[in-house]
Amino acid sequence: MNPQKGLSKRYKSLTRQNIKVAKRQSLEGSVPALRQLRDLTLSFGFSLAGGELLLLNGSWYVTHAGLLRLAARKHCAGINVDQVNQSSDPVAGRWVFKATVFKSRSAIGFVGYGDADPSNVSSLVQGAELRIAETRAVNRALRKAYGIGLCSVEELCASPNARASSASSLPTNSSPSSNGNGQPRLRDQLCLLIRQYNLDANLVKAYAADFCGTETLRGASRELVESFISHLSTAVRENRDALVSKLNSYVQPVEARS
Repeated sequence: MNPQKGLSKRYKSLTRQNIKVAKRQSLEGSVPALRQLRDLTLSFGFSLAGGELLLLNGSWYVTHAGLLRLAARKHCAGINVDQVNQSSDPVAGRWVFKATVFKSRSAIGFVGYGDADPSNVSSLVQGAELRIAETRAVNRALRKAYGIGLCSVEELCASPNARASSASSLPTNSSPSSNGNGQPRLRDQLCLLIRQYNLDANLVKAYAADFCGTETLRGASRELVESFISHLSTAVRENRDALVSKLNSYVQPVEARS
């Protein structure tokens, strides 16, 4: 069987799956958005259910996971990443990296730069600017190498209002400045799960409060939040549809107006 023909057949099947997922998730499924989703799937094989694409404010964005999986499918020969010392300032929390993607062993590399500092990252991940800068550099290099015009989610800079609202809506007693073990803070872990699997943040918080037996998620202890995150992570990976159905049970009914 022709490998290219087999790949095309798989992409067509994936396209149908992506369209179903988009409609089931009640994303902003306008005709242009669905048409673009179809084109992106046929061209690159991105999986919506796999968290490789996100629709934000009516526009599609590719994720770091999606780019890495694409590179693996394309048999990328390697990625070199170097810190740009002259542009970095560790004291100020500013980091700049240069990434070079080699599509084959003999190919000329595609270069991308990424920077991060406290002013252009979400407050949820402040303190991790070095890793974010490296990820942004890799993403840009991969997008250049494989001709992807979409911006990646990790390259977005959250607005001050968005940072403030998202930070205030999650439990402060579960997000110390440092875990001491190199693991992401609980608040960060929950936000990443919500973003990766396109979950409704408000419904997740309602579910979490019910799970923890507290009026709000902010009132839950660290141990309870850790337990909920572990539960949510397992549930969304094993059966996302069942989890979404569970979350929808927390939708508040709209009161009829007289």
